[in-house]
Amino acid sequence: PYYIDLNQNLYLEAYLHSSDPNLIVFVDTCVASPDPHDFNTLAYDIIKNGCVRDSSYATYYSPDSHIARFKFNAFEFIRRHTSVYLQCELAVCRLHDYSSRCYRGCISRSKRQTSS
Repeated sequence: PYYIDLNQNLYLEAYLHSSDPNLIVFVDTCVASPDPHDFNTLAYDIIKNGCVRDSSYATYYSPDSHIARFKFNAFEFIRRHTSVYLQCELAVCRLHDYSSRCYRGCISRSKRQTSS
């Protein structure tokens, strides 16, 4: 575990261990939960499908395409849960493949129209 105070910034870095210089890492989704085995029932989206959901989330520049750096503020769930677990999904893509997931950024699902 990593211990920090409430509202303190938590800085994270994801590193892709690969010798291929033509790969890039993209943070697609990060979800927080008080239960390390359930990220659906009581969960908080920090970033989902590349769309930032938490205003404290920020990305940081990295000179290495194999590294994704980001931060958000620490919080607790409804004062009953002092531990918060994080689950992140990252995409690995070919560098300069602008049609890949890594370059599309936020993907918001469009709502469907209902018909009579």
